[in-house]
Amino acid sequence: MKIVKHIANLGYGSRKDVQWMFREGRITDAAGEVLYADDPVDHDTIRVDGEPLDPAPGVAILLHKPVGYTCSTKDTGRVVYDLFPPRFRERSPVLSTVGRLDRETSGLLLLTDDGGLLHRIISPKANLPKVYDATLAQDLRGDEGALFASGTLMLESEQTPLAPARLHVIDPRHAQLTLTEGRYHQVRRMFAAVGNHVDALHRSRIGGLTLDDLAPGQWRVLAKEDLHRLFEAGA
Repeated sequence: MKIVKHIANLGYGSRKDVQWMFREGRITDAAGEVLYADDPVDHDTIRVDGEPLDPAPGVAILLHKPVGYTCSTKDTGRVVYDLFPPRFRERSPVLSTVGRLDRETSGLLLLTDDGGLLHRIISPKANLPKVYDATLAQDLRGDEGALFASGTLMLESEQTPLAPARLHVIDPRHAQLTLTEGRYHQVRRMFAAVGNHVDALHRSRIGGLTLDDLAPGQWRVLAKEDLHRLFEAGA
């Protein structure tokens, strides 16, 4: 791919904008030497205003989503894309969230522009466990774990029962719930089905990935080793 198109596809501007950046000497190599649009250089060699390029296409990102942000590009309120440089919205291919967390749910969220990777993660065949930490409005009754694990629980308006899920009780109003599917507002609806309400919800793990030390709003690019960890806890 031509270097001008490559940089434009990363969201730095139109091809015309990028051509002007070359003319102004804003695009250099790692040593500070000015590059030209027809130079044969690698992605990792290029600097824009002295800074390395954003991740190349095929990227996967782990974000610690804060409460109050939606996984949408059209919402009029705060969206997860506000947590990245503005040019990330202009990337081609598009950077998409892998599934969604609702506005009031915090925690681990993956984003990628790799369609094959996205579908591999969300595929039922992946069987990736997703761990949610729930704070409840009322004490647990005691029978929820058996019901969630039974594979027979039907949610309102659903046509098929939920796959078995594992409940780990921390105290009467705090629990961890591990799912291998991702239906709409599933955790909240499961607790509603047993007469309870989720006051706070946080996703702490997907597959073998955790947030580690990322603070809310922080993100990092996943390495190949991270992707191996992601899938190691699946089927």
